[in-house]
Amino acid sequence: MNAQEYSEIFKALSHPLRLKIACGLMHKGKCNVNTMVERLKVSQSLISQHLNILKNCGVIKGYREGNIIWYKLENELALKLLKNIELNLCDE
Repeated sequence: MNAQEYSEIFKALSHPLRLKIACGLMHKGKCNVNTMVERLKVSQSLISQHLNILKNCGVIKGYREGNIIWYKLENELALKLLKNIELNLCDE
């Protein structure tokens, strides 16, 4: 990875809601939008906007099963960063 790629990942994880989404995916393994809306208490459209940012920089990927899209943390660097900060943001 080069400096630009690192920078994009840091930028994507720098927003509190995106950090919570990524942390939740790290702990849960996979999740869908409806569950994120319930747990984070924000609108579906706001979750979708932040998921798109995380997807576009390669932090997460979405997988379709029937009518449901499941999201998974797919980036090793993001996973290492989240593990190293040792914060449990999922309970907030």
